[in-house]
Amino acid sequence: MKFSIYTPSNFNFWSTVYSHGWCALPPFFVDPNNRSLRVVLPDGHNKYTALDLVEGKKKIIVHAEGSAIMSSSKVAGLSSQIRSMMRLDESFDVFYAEAKRHPHHRWVVNRGAGRLLRCPTVFEDVVKMICTTNCSWALTEIMAEALVSKLGTTVSGNIRSFPSPEKIARCSESFLRKEIRCGYRAPYLLELSRRIAEGKLDIEQWRQTKIPTEELFDEVRAIKGVGPYAAGNILKLLGRYDYLGLDSSSRGEFYRAFKKGRRVKDSTIEKHYAQFGEWRGLFLWMDVTKEWYKKKVPF
Repeated sequence: MKFSIYTPSNFNFWSTVYSHGWCALPPFFVDPNNRSLRVVLPDGHNKYTALDLVEGKKKIIVHAEGSAIMSSSKVAGLSSQIRSMMRLDESFDVFYAEAKRHPHHRWVVNRGAGRLLRCPTVFEDVVKMICTTNCSWALTEIMAEALVSKLGTTVSGNIRSFPSPEKIARCSESFLRKEIRCGYRAPYLLELSRRIAEGKLDIEQWRQTKIPTEELFDEVRAIKGVGPYAAGNILKLLGRYDYLGLDSSSRGEFYRAFKKGRRVKDSTIEKHYAQFGEWRGLFLWMDVTKEWYKKKVPF
């Protein structure tokens, strides 16, 4: 079965898929040859659906495994999740207008860049962001793979889901350290998962909340294991771009792009991007990833 989701005129499917490293972390799976993205979406209590997304003319074509006909309500629910993940309902008109004003960033408009792929749930985004802190990308990939392969629910064949908070909450700290290889992050992932599973914390509402960004930043920072870098980048996935979310990689790209490799203080980087106002974190990310968009398959 297949169905379509119509997209805005300034949407670019491939630019969104490769907007950052999430597409390389399971249960996401990219097929460069078919230019498709596999997603695994929650579909009711402990049930999941695997879908392959490909770009059509002004739409995303969604392919579901099997021949069973989906109900209109199920299609609507899955479509809503995909629209959220691909950021189809967010307006980037102001962002693109600002990019056009700066010669250094006009490529952003031409490539339809700026929409950052996110997971079906805030929980998955936060767990994966914690797994990017203080480690190599290779270790992040190992942790994500282990979470899915050892704790995910089987969807079909070798396709598994990302584990629910309840599934992680039932683990021991020693299991997470040994089997998931998440090291010092183990108690942080356990506390987060258990608070959500027990109904003491609702982070899914972060995508809809209207509270000021500063307050939301503080809420995100209150999660143990989430520092300024992780919080700033989680905010980007929530549609708030006020914080830079600097790490060694983004600092290095700034040094190379604007300072001929010379290191500068973070305050200098912040001053540089202050001109972009509420979009400054996204303009930083465009500078960090600019070279990606020159390749057919960035990574």
